[in-house]
Amino acid sequence: MAVEIERKFLLLNDSWRKEASVPVRYRQGYLTGTDKSSVRVRIQGDKAFLNIKSAALGIRRQEYEYSIPLDDAEKLLDDLCNKPLIEKYRYFIKRGQHTWEIDEFLGDNQGLVVAEVELQSENDDIEKPAWLGEEVSEDTRFYNVCLVTHPYKDWE
Repeated sequence: MAVEIERKFLLLNDSWRKEASVPVRYRQGYLTGTDKSSVRVRIQGDKAFLNIKSAALGIRRQEYEYSIPLDDAEKLLDDLCNKPLIEKYRYFIKRGQHTWEIDEFLGDNQGLVVAEVELQSENDDIEKPAWLGEEVSEDTRFYNVCLVTHPYKDWE
């Protein structure tokens, strides 16, 4: 079974930018979402993927990901995925044994910036950078699948 163990945080400021890699543009959408799982289409740079992720709350979830042709992904995003699409820039910052992924959202979610780190186990120690803020791993508002139905621009 494929498992993703991920923690998600807000950021205190923009000081992370001086450490960040060149961003990769992401465009993704959801074909379906149920109380058990979501099915996502994602283009990251010049690669495309179909992803199935369990809807469990918390930092540990089942996740399956498969490469698909870029043209198919573009057609799925344009024609079949729920709108609005999730568009963002992803930056990478290596810290110790982990790589932080910083997502800077665009479109209906512009203004939202979060940091994620994938772990080998729930008990992994992580080096928390000074720019890291509140943990939001269990706040469903920050799940990408939820940002489609309740985008950041609509938050109070």
